[in-house]
Amino acid sequence: MHAGATSKRTAAALAASLFIVVGPVTSATAAEAAPTRTAGTTSTAAATTVAQDVDYGTWQRDVAAVVAEARPWIETRTGQTGGKKQAIVLDIDNTALETHFHPFWQLPTPAVAGVRELARYADSRGVAVFFVTARPGIIESLTDWNLKTAGYPVDGLYARDLPDLFTEVSAYKTEKRAAIEAKGYTIIANIGNNQSDIVGGHAERTFKLPDYGGKLS
Repeated sequence: MHAGATSKRTAAALAASLFIVVGPVTSATAAEAAPTRTAGTTSTAAATTVAQDVDYGTWQRDVAAVVAEARPWIETRTGQTGGKKQAIVLDIDNTALETHFHPFWQLPTPAVAGVRELARYADSRGVAVFFVTARPGIIESLTDWNLKTAGYPVDGLYARDLPDLFTEVSAYKTEKRAAIEAKGYTIIANIGNNQSDIVGGHAERTFKLPDYGGKLS
């Protein structure tokens, strides 16, 4: 977003209200539990532990454990492109940005440092970085500004248009990954912290960050 400080504050206030009302839907149904085209899913034991209270330090360590598994996979796959375009797909809230730990109106929301470094590494290896979020499209520009301000390379951002708000999140996200593939990309990694971020296939590998039983939605 290229507006001045005043317009950013105004947009932030509007976005905060909209986010509270619309908010990302993150629940996944039992029927969505089995990916249709996913070669592998990584989720550490620590990352699947349900915590009574989400401790920031524990969360950071759990995220780092998943990132540590994702990086060598990206390194290996980017050495085997076969002349094809490659991409990774990231969720935003509590995957790319520390949304749970920072009030939404205090922008910009900081990056999840380990995930940002992973995205930068992928970008340095010639991989396109796409974001698919359940956030409403009305704050797409604000979200794009936040991601870039936080230091992410952004090759594409998908937010929910009005019709998408009535679609199951997992189905919407699957559809957007399929759209990325239709552009000629091979999605080598799909990273999110909710089951609805990673089910539905259209990625070679999925990496699930912790959500502690839905506490980090």
